Amino acid sequence: MAKELKLGFAPLRAPSKGILIVFCDDSLKVGAATRKILGDVADQLPAAAAADHFTGKSGAVLDIVLPTDLKVGRLTVIGAGKTEGLKSKDFLKLGGVAAGKLPSAGGEAMVAADLPDGPMNPDAVADLAAGATLRAYRFDRYKTRKKEDEEKQGTADLTFATASPTAAARSWRARQAVADGVMLARDLINEPPNILFPEEFARRATRLRKLGVVVEVLDVPAMKRLGMGALLGVGQGSVHESRVAVMRWNGGRRGATPVAFVGKGVCFDTGGISIKTAGGMEDMKGVMAGAACVVGLMHALAAREAKVNAVGAIGLVENMPDGNSYRPGDILKTMSGQTIEIVNTDAEGRLVLADVLHYVNTKYKPKFIIDLATLTGAIMVALGQEHAGLFSNDEELSSRLLAAGEATGERVWRMPLGPEYDKQIDSKFADMKNAAGRHGGAITAAQLLARFVAKTPWAHLDIAGTALGSPQSEINRSWSSGWGVRLLDHLVAEHYEA
Repeated sequence: MAKELKLGFAPLRAPSKGILIVFCDDSLKVGAATRKILGDVADQLPAAAAADHFTGKSGAVLDIVLPTDLKVGRLTVIGAGKTEGLKSKDFLKLGGVAAGKLPSAGGEAMVAADLPDGPMNPDAVADLAAGATLRAYRFDRYKTRKKEDEEKQGTADLTFATASPTAAARSWRARQAVADGVMLARDLINEPPNILFPEEFARRATRLRKLGVVVEVLDVPAMKRLGMGALLGVGQGSVHESRVAVMRWNGGRRGATPVAFVGKGVCFDTGGISIKTAGGMEDMKGVMAGAACVVGLMHALAAREAKVNAVGAIGLVENMPDGNSYRPGDILKTMSGQTIEIVNTDAEGRLVLADVLHYVNTKYKPKFIIDLATLTGAIMVALGQEHAGLFSNDEELSSRLLAAGEATGERVWRMPLGPEYDKQIDSKFADMKNAAGRHGGAITAAQLLARFVAKTPWAHLDIAGTALGSPQSEINRSWSSGWGVRLLDHLVAEHYEA
């Protein structure tokens, strides 16, 4: 992959150098504009495909070096499969495949945004560009010793040739805002914990002020005044003070009820006194992925000037073992006044969320609250890494999230809630306990959160499987995919913008 990627849009035409990328369907048919660009080379495709066992299935690639009668150095044919009814996520994938074929040395490349049924519409072209951008993401800022081939990496100029370049560029501006939000979330999650501790995370959230987002940061004295005993209890063993960052984008009507998003921001999780095993503990820098998603989402909404009022709130702590750490057996009083008995200090994320959920619910009285958290390993046992767990008290919100997941490819799966599970977190000594044992662990964690949202429509997304060690795809080669930004932006765009 090239070191940098520069995007542009131009009319459909034959390039004079570099790489030409075109698309075909699963019958090897290309569009009329593509055929005009290729000339006689179009007639050679079936023979070249047969020699390389290329069938045109979605994502498959056929490379032809120094194609006869073309001035380019390489022709790359990407299969689009059955082209009828292609969705936004399909074009994202194809854009990612195209970016993956760019040489590391950089240079010029042109993508003919054309299919057998005609030129791609501007939104589809913008999706191609978004897919290419997400595929090109890298996080290597701390590498000081580069391999020889890395030193030779250059900039790739990728031009999307389209029937409507001006309209495609206009569509791209909104897609770019979302892609930038995804990459911001990836950056935050990939950062090492000695760099991104709670105070620094909050400082980075304040950068959204440049986009017109109102950002307020609550420090420890402010949280004490509010009575956030659960969140403060989790962070009291760390040398880094806890923070809550509240971001507000006011793009809707003045005074209109906002939508709200809450993220778990445990910047590093040792498990506290109930300490984790050493194996894989380095990955615990990523359990702030829910908070990273909320920051990325707020960036996306502001950058594309979404016509909605939105609140994003993140609880930022470190869960560390120390003489001042909270202990199993402690009872913490939450901002809501409810008390929680601690039976496992490694069930800390729900404590952080409990206070932030109550704060957002009572202060902003939103239309709905969606929280995101790498909350339990149990959700990975149930769903693996292909779906996030969805828990909700509202049917409409749930159905909209399920549909948004299918549309974006960031899929969710509805999990149960109920009084039988809720009673499992009742405590002999407090209003509830923070863990209920192995069985149904993701559900009982969600039941605790449900006690802090009253009757407000609410959904909890357990993203432990999707956000860390994310499955590699055509649009993600990062340890973290920045999961959730595209899902929630789509939800807002489809249902909640004025």
